[in-house]
Amino acid sequence: MTAPYRVFITRELPGREFAKLRDDPAFELDVWPGDFPPSRSDLLQHVAGVDGLVCLITDSIDSPVLDAAGARLKVVSQMAVGVDNVDVAACAARGIPVGNTPGVLTETTADMAWALILASARRVVEAAEYVKDGQWQTWTPTQMAGIDVYGSTLGIIGFGAIGQAIARRAQGFGMRVLCWNRSPRPTESAAVGAQQCEFDHVLSQADFVCVSIALTDDTRDLIDARAFELMKPGAILVNTARGPIVDEDALVEALQGGQIGGAGLDVTAVEPLSMESPLLSMDNVVVLPHIGSASMATRGKMADMAVANLRAGLAGESLPNSVGG
Repeated sequence: MTAPYRVFITRELPGREFAKLRDDPAFELDVWPGDFPPSRSDLLQHVAGVDGLVCLITDSIDSPVLDAAGARLKVVSQMAVGVDNVDVAACAARGIPVGNTPGVLTETTADMAWALILASARRVVEAAEYVKDGQWQTWTPTQMAGIDVYGSTLGIIGFGAIGQAIARRAQGFGMRVLCWNRSPRPTESAAVGAQQCEFDHVLSQADFVCVSIALTDDTRDLIDARAFELMKPGAILVNTARGPIVDEDALVEALQGGQIGGAGLDVTAVEPLSMESPLLSMDNVVVLPHIGSASMATRGKMADMAVANLRAGLAGESLPNSVGG
């Protein structure tokens, strides 16, 4: 009888395919318990001698981890679209394919971007807390007055699948949509009624700036002090991509100085965000705990895709969704 594949999974996963994997005698699973990720030392210990690794965005998969895993490691399967936490080049150098979960979370994440647009513009979180704190005593003409979304200008930084999905939703709000992408996408922008523009023009014209671009060395701190200086006073920044794309110190300064009007953040430079962060004391900032793809249906599909990539990699087959090919 062939020995079972040894697999380390850095957290309990939802989805039907994970349940099937648990019951499959061809696999010997080591699943990290609890809500918190394994520590660095635990990660290095548990990957030793595995055939497959399923990881999350909270796990740093670099050369030391790959070395600790050893020659048996056949596949790294990430339950996420972005793989900035995985050294893909180091994996490729060792002949290890890396899988991810694109496509399935596009619409769910676009929904979250819109939730942040509306919550930030109409002061939804602030108003709800106002009621809970017992401050609602009467109605006044300017009480909790925000800014209009309908008929405004939306700027989208990064025009991949999620950026395009955000733009499609803007059509129902009668918005002018401007977009910038590192490589031109005229067909895609035309299909959703968006106008391709230079980076600076998008920032200077938009009432809402949505960040929807992958984190790379080139995009780290892409939204910096200079970018905030270009933005309209009163403009709102929304980020559902990755925290380090925005220079957080510059963001705090722009908010404190009134350079921009507010921010809706599903991601931060360091996660979780420190309770000492000035962002948490600002009424015009909504911070969420990285829940862009967090619907039960979507997270289950993501886990199913991660398991499918794992099974294919262990069988020596092409991954259904492989990073870089």
